[in-house]
Amino acid sequence: MTAAKKVSFTEGLAYWQDNFPQFADACLQIRTKEGAVETFKLNKAQQYIHDCLEKQRAETGKVRAIILKGRQQGCSTYIEGRFYWRSIFRSGVRTFILAHEKDSTSAIYEMAKRYHENNPIAPSTGTSNSRELVFDGLDSGYRIGTAGNESVGRGTTIQYFHGSEVAFWPRRSEGEITKGIFQAVPDMDETELILESTANGTGNFFHSETMKALRGDGEYQLIFIPWFWTDEYQKPVPPDFVRTEEEDEYAKLYKVSDNQLAWRRNKIVELSTAMIDGLKAFKQEYPFDIHEAFQNSGEAGFIKPELVQAARKHTVAPSRLLIVGVDPSRGGDRFSIARRSGRKVYDLESHVGDLDLAAAIQILKPILDNERPAMMFVDAGGGDYIVDRLWELGYKNVRAIHFGGSPLNKEKYKNRRAEMWGEMAEWLDPSVSNLEVDIPDSDSLQMDLCSPQITRDTQDRYVLESKDSIRKRGMPSPDEGDAIALTFAEPVSERTVQGNFRIKRQLG
Repeated sequence: MTAAKKVSFTEGLAYWQDNFPQFADACLQIRTKEGAVETFKLNKAQQYIHDCLEKQRAETGKVRAIILKGRQQGCSTYIEGRFYWRSIFRSGVRTFILAHEKDSTSAIYEMAKRYHENNPIAPSTGTSNSRELVFDGLDSGYRIGTAGNESVGRGTTIQYFHGSEVAFWPRRSEGEITKGIFQAVPDMDETELILESTANGTGNFFHSETMKALRGDGEYQLIFIPWFWTDEYQKPVPPDFVRTEEEDEYAKLYKVSDNQLAWRRNKIVELSTAMIDGLKAFKQEYPFDIHEAFQNSGEAGFIKPELVQAARKHTVAPSRLLIVGVDPSRGGDRFSIARRSGRKVYDLESHVGDLDLAAAIQILKPILDNERPAMMFVDAGGGDYIVDRLWELGYKNVRAIHFGGSPLNKEKYKNRRAEMWGEMAEWLDPSVSNLEVDIPDSDSLQMDLCSPQITRDTQDRYVLESKDSIRKRGMPSPDEGDAIALTFAEPVSERTVQGNFRIKRQLG
């Protein structure tokens, strides 16, 4: 391997301080999975993360990100390189890396040390030990710690923080860590706070923060890295290889090759034990999408993820008939609105926080005036007062729907909400109607649609999991899913449209 050309720090400053990929290629060395030491060239996942972070930094002045990824995709390698780069080109800054266990702490330090020792423009160090690099000429430092130390991060100011494998932090320490570390990073420009992890079930801190980011709550952006972006996750295809129905669906949805599917099969077998379901373990460790990463054991979702993924890829023309579903906010949920015209859902919108009556009317009245829906169905649990006010204003094409009310098909469903979701599930399934469906290409919508579980009661009727139960599992309330489901509350026809508008004209 040819050594990198030695240049002065001043020359390096001009060349690389504003371009990490060029800096990594010229100055950083990494150890590959095969054990070789090579120049750090960003792979697809790393370049995607870099582009997302740089876009956020350009727009907001700082970085706040949560990265959900599969195993060994180079995320930590990228973040340690990025923070090393940021640390040596600024004075008076502190970088802190928090790993989930001691072995990972040692591995991360070795990575940082390798970066520094092979860097042709490396600044001088006054301290170099198993936990810390201090760049004395810059008054900057790079420190690494292990989760489980409740005092970690206290008593200092940190400009760059990386939480590694956050989903595996000790549960007993999550609160103290976040109170210490998160308060140590000031809410200022040129600061960066990045949390990354493979999923580890639901209900933990990482899952909670990921769900918030998915919904757009707060300032963190969510970056998801699917396993098939990693080039080495492939194997030669056996001569007798034939795709299963599931694999064929994955190939169509995600454009994965037979070599990638062969690797997946092998990994599922490798992960399987007498106590572990290999397929479930694979979906958590190497997810195709966010929903797979946070699946639950024994989960029986009403709507299959593959149906939602397929609908996200389709383009279908709307019909003449527009139906609007409104799920008002309660207790911090989203105020969600869905528009459905035939086989197409479009212009899905969500407003964060509880809205008062005036704010709700201000949002819904222009939809009724300008888009002229055949019907607007509103969840009565949080919106009966909204419907009353809209009726007072002369809008007769608005109706309150009680989720717990009696269903139209009383033998099949326990209540109206289960029935609406059942109708929506059939609408999404092309095997029922032989027609494609078009919905917004949204990860948060996918999570909403696939989260609610389904059971049967003693009368063999479908029972949909309640919002409270979903929240107790650590999942967000499926407000956007409920908004779309509301568009299936009752049959709506052209006659309904004409009648509603005739009433509206008579009322002035």
